[in-house]
Amino acid sequence: MPVRLGLFYAAIFLGSGASSPYLPVWFHHRGLSGAQIGLILSAPLLARAVTAPMIGLWADSFKLRRTPLALLALMTAAAYALMAPHLGFAWWFTIWFVANSLYAALPPLHDVIVLNRARTDGFNYGWPRGMGSAAFIIGNIGMGAILARWSPELVLVWMVMAVLAAALGGQFLIPPDPVLAGGAKAELSDRLSGLKALVRDKDFMLAVCSVGLIQSAHAFYYGFSALAWKQQGVPESLTGVLWGVGVAVEVGFLWFLEPWRRRLGPRNLLVLGGAASVVRWTTLAFSPPLWLTFPVQALHTFTYAATFVASLEIVERLSSRANASAAQLMNSALSGGMLMGLATMASGALFDQWGAKGYLLMSAMSLAGLAGAVRLYGVKRLNG
Repeated sequence: MPVRLGLFYAAIFLGSGASSPYLPVWFHHRGLSGAQIGLILSAPLLARAVTAPMIGLWADSFKLRRTPLALLALMTAAAYALMAPHLGFAWWFTIWFVANSLYAALPPLHDVIVLNRARTDGFNYGWPRGMGSAAFIIGNIGMGAILARWSPELVLVWMVMAVLAAALGGQFLIPPDPVLAGGAKAELSDRLSGLKALVRDKDFMLAVCSVGLIQSAHAFYYGFSALAWKQQGVPESLTGVLWGVGVAVEVGFLWFLEPWRRRLGPRNLLVLGGAASVVRWTTLAFSPPLWLTFPVQALHTFTYAATFVASLEIVERLSSRANASAAQLMNSALSGGMLMGLATMASGALFDQWGAKGYLLMSAMSLAGLAGAVRLYGVKRLNG
């Protein structure tokens, strides 16, 4: 079961491993400016506070949790394929908005299944999730090597093939776990009630906003690190290696540090992630030499992985089975949604004017998230 669930993660992240660093390169190759790229990348993120809960309500309307995953992947593949013609800014803006909104729902919906299976079947959640991270590295390095020899047009081809593999995996790899016990369908009124309870929960909102600030501080890195390193003379093939180093330590964290993570607890992990983020983005803002960039990239295990795993556990403790999908999607919507969208939009203009110094805004966001994470020590529901 962990291998099957991990292979679905792998299909998802094989695609994003290429698109995260290199889709901006594809758009740049098609003639768009940094500001235009920032607008395209940020629009679906800004809207995710609305689109993610809507997709969550839709996903919980099925009897089985795997059904919406397969459908979302198929719709994403179709949207990616529509981007291939030279349509221009307006059409690419619209199509990417749809594609990214659908694609972004896949990991948190799968997280709900894997977290439940890990608890009932007795395996470490980090093993299947780490397989996804390993596939992300393959996407980073593989696409970097391809771009060193061939056209950026192949970025989109890679993305389409990966998400088609995810569509097949959604049907044949994921077990037929029901949304509700007994296989019944959840009524719309019950789903809406669970969503409203989350929005009114001050502890829950503090947690997801704190996580969102720390995770969204990756915006400049996700959108413009490849272009910033290119300005500094780093070849595109080495950009993939730099990204791969960050995700490699993430895989090690997920696979081998489970006992340490449990002893530390989710709140301590979140604080550690916030502190590491301040250090990481401040260092990259000053264009460190290549020998220092590699260990700075290793901080990804805290800025992303520790923060991510901490958020899953915190959100699971602050939600119920009835609104688990909505809770994880809201967490994802803030972490990779509205806050990420605002940061990405700002990053485009910052990169055009200041280059790597745009990372300093990410440092400020991380500091705010760290302050919120410290406040979670007063939430009694997270004790124990």
